[in-house]
Amino acid sequence: MTTTTTATLPSPAARVRAQGVYEAQTLLRNGEQLLVSVVLPVVALVGLAVSTIPSLGPGRRIDVAVPGVLALAVVSTAFTGQAIATGFDRRYGVLRLLGASPLGRGGLLAGKALAVLAVVAIQTVVLSAIGIGFGWRPHLPGILAGVLLLILGTWTWVALALLLAGTLRAEGVLAVANLIWVLLAAGGGLLIPTDRLGGLGDVVRYLPSGALGDGLRAALQGHDTSLVLPVLVLILWGALATALTARFFRWSD
Repeated sequence: MTTTTTATLPSPAARVRAQGVYEAQTLLRNGEQLLVSVVLPVVALVGLAVSTIPSLGPGRRIDVAVPGVLALAVVSTAFTGQAIATGFDRRYGVLRLLGASPLGRGGLLAGKALAVLAVVAIQTVVLSAIGIGFGWRPHLPGILAGVLLLILGTWTWVALALLLAGTLRAEGVLAVANLIWVLLAAGGGLLIPTDRLGGLGDVVRYLPSGALGDGLRAALQGHDTSLVLPVLVLILWGALATALTARFFRWSD
């Protein structure tokens, strides 16, 4: 008498968690990704904390600087890092292979989003600890709103990253993603409040970068009445980017 054993596949949730862990480890082990996601935001925070330029407007400088750097860190990981990684995964056939596996295309994208959220959480803890060391004192009732903005911002920027990575060739993704990061860090409302950007700020506050930066500064400084516009802008951009990604994303070159 012979006994046949049938292998049991992990549940869809378990497959997504496993893929998320793998993606997060890949992001944190890659030197270039680690530089963009962790090292540069830390350098930006320390630089803003110990210098007097650029002007960040009224209020304690560190209280304005930390939320802006948290916004920069989200863009670094959720957009720049994820766009580049996904673009090259598509080029080398990894997306096509994993999309045809039991993980499935939806599970693959969910795993990527889970990995980004995990890395953003690590970034937030590290940057907050450094900020506290420089005397940052966040508005405690605004922390919950800040977490919501971080989640909305992560969703929006991951969707934009996948839209970019799924429509351009890998080399184009690398160039465009890095260029956008530089432009947004300099004048996209992340580090510098939009009301300090003159006429440009009237446009930037309606971009997901300006909305995330202004929203985090408002929440963590206790300006609750200033949260409506940033939240609405992030939701609209996130929904638009998600719809466009679903329509135009290509799984292989």
